[in-house]
Amino acid sequence: MTTIYKNKESKMVTGSKGILKKTFVLAVVGGLAFWLANFAISRTPIAAEYRAALSISYYPMLLEALFGGLIIGLWVSYLLLRFFDKIPAKDPVLKSILISLFVLLIVTISIGNPSIYHRTPDSLHFFFIGLVFNFIRILALGVAIGYGCKRKFFGNNPEVRK
Repeated sequence: MTTIYKNKESKMVTGSKGILKKTFVLAVVGGLAFWLANFAISRTPIAAEYRAALSISYYPMLLEALFGGLIIGLWVSYLLLRFFDKIPAKDPVLKSILISLFVLLIVTISIGNPSIYHRTPDSLHFFFIGLVFNFIRILALGVAIGYGCKRKFFGNNPEVRK
């Protein structure tokens, strides 16, 4: 399948040659950002209250956040690289954030939040806490992937908004 590129930068990002390697590199960057954001959040008293209310163990949660961040990072990276020209933004960071917000919506709707399954008077309270935690973690992932894409594939190109 032949793809028509608007410019040289588009070919560098969306070209089929090596897209899996590029996706994996960006996914690792995003997954680490996700995990670091999760680690920072986990040190707060609100997160301790959230974990206690939902009976979430600390160390398994950190490991799950690492794997979850890598999986989400793979999806965001692949969608960014595959549909780079079709995403309605000029800056790779903004494109990645848009994809990340879409992923947040999917995660919230499909997987939901463990607090929904607990029938306590504070279920809605813990749902919103979990939603804010996911927003922060997935936003960090999107910014890291977008910045990594911008830095790796565009360098100091003045056509890409800084």
